[in-house]
Amino acid sequence: MPRPTPSSSTMHLIRSFLPLLTLIFSLPSLSLSSPDFKPVEWWCHNTPHPGACRYYLAYPKPPEQPKDEDQFFKLHLQVTYDLTARAVSHLGSLGRRCGTKPEKKAWVDCWKLYGNTVLQLNRTLHHPKSTFTALDSQTWLSASLTNLETCRKGFSDLGASTEIIHPVMHYNLSDLISNCLAINQPNATTKSTATLDAPSFTTTANRKLLQLSSRPNFIVAQDGSGNFRTIQGALDAATALRSSTTSGGRIVIQVKAGVYNEHLQVLSSLSDLTMVGDGKGKTIITGSRSVASGFTTFSSATFSVFGDGFIARDITFRNTFGPGSQAVALLSGSDRSVFYRCSIEGYQDTLCVFTQRQFYRECDIYGTVDFIFGNAAVVLQNCNIFARRPRQGEANVITAQGRTDPNQNTGIVIHSSTISPAAELLAVRGTVSSYLGRPWQQYSRTVYLRNSIDSIIDPAGWLPFNGNFALNTLYYAEFGNTGPGSTLSGRVRWLGYHVISRPALVRQFSVGRFIAGRQWIPSTGVPFNALI
Repeated sequence: MPRPTPSSSTMHLIRSFLPLLTLIFSLPSLSLSSPDFKPVEWWCHNTPHPGACRYYLAYPKPPEQPKDEDQFFKLHLQVTYDLTARAVSHLGSLGRRCGTKPEKKAWVDCWKLYGNTVLQLNRTLHHPKSTFTALDSQTWLSASLTNLETCRKGFSDLGASTEIIHPVMHYNLSDLISNCLAINQPNATTKSTATLDAPSFTTTANRKLLQLSSRPNFIVAQDGSGNFRTIQGALDAATALRSSTTSGGRIVIQVKAGVYNEHLQVLSSLSDLTMVGDGKGKTIITGSRSVASGFTTFSSATFSVFGDGFIARDITFRNTFGPGSQAVALLSGSDRSVFYRCSIEGYQDTLCVFTQRQFYRECDIYGTVDFIFGNAAVVLQNCNIFARRPRQGEANVITAQGRTDPNQNTGIVIHSSTISPAAELLAVRGTVSSYLGRPWQQYSRTVYLRNSIDSIIDPAGWLPFNGNFALNTLYYAEFGNTGPGSTLSGRVRWLGYHVISRPALVRQFSVGRFIAGRQWIPSTGVPFNALI
């Protein structure tokens, strides 16, 4: 049997990460020596995974000893980066071992995800901006850990053995990143509240957003009236433009009305991209990939984006596969991404809020099982969430949040939105149970704030994922919701579930605080409420 090789498009994606590997040979060494410093073993003892810390930092030859927690964090982060860069190189050589198409697909995902982890760790080590905060570090470290978990999940999706990547899994990178999250956590949670609250709307900024669509760099139109007939053509041109200029600046693609049957990826190298459509139901990007048809959940997405600062407005993202299998319409791993007046349509796993900080405003989201899922720090505000008709015998579950580490700054916050049945559910609403969420991972965190909730929501509110799994370690909360489905008397009695009555206790989940929205949303021109 000939050895499988990646396609040209896959190799293009992979090569976009490889230049980062050369940085491992040019990183500055830390000078941490002092006779009064505590030994590395002492610092390692206070991490969640002291064994991995000692193995890589203290033996067989101890490094120079850190004098404080900050230098210990930098030392630990440096070692973690070095090992991850080595793991990406090692992972690349394992591709020739793939013997089946499922193994190949899962391996390709892993190579991309590990490459993105190198990027996240590298910018945590080398943050050039004076505005950099410890919350940035926590965001990028959280994404790094999620990448590794998603790599493993891809093999599970397709029923393939992880034996191919076992040599890389032996690096214990998850434990090392978890340690970095724990060391950085105290700084990441110390914020000045004076800088985190903001007015709800900036007229000047909104005019700026509205003007973007009148000055696009590229226009996509199926009738030939624009620069390109396909969105992929415009994305290729935008990538070339970004790589050929050093001035930066936002690139704007206008996509005129039409149904675009394309599977699209915005790579990490294409940052500060805006895509403007002609409206929900007018500009439609559609696909039908699913796990059932041979893709991983990660690669099933009709549209995925990893370039930071992405903005989408007036576009429908759709996956038409139907109920019965994971089939993603939209996946975002873009830090500080914004989706405004978009429609996101699918059934199971419709919207993957994958990683980083995200904001959704006035969007419509349709689905059945776990249809808002992932491990980003995300706020959905003034959105319409529609439960559709699932397969017979299944229940609808709106959220499945994926926090695997208690120090990740991630969670799903749904604020001032409406939860209601889609038209197709109305005829059978009496026979289908619907729930606010279930714990996909150990530290799942989801909060509903001031929403209008229809009676389709079961009185228990929340559904177990697998027996008693995560019921004591999750964090689910409700505050100030209205409507017949918001009644709290019949709610679950899990240790991790909270009914909150004081606004001060949920302020940490506001746009201003949870995703530091004041620092970046005003420049997008999208309206937002910074407070609860």
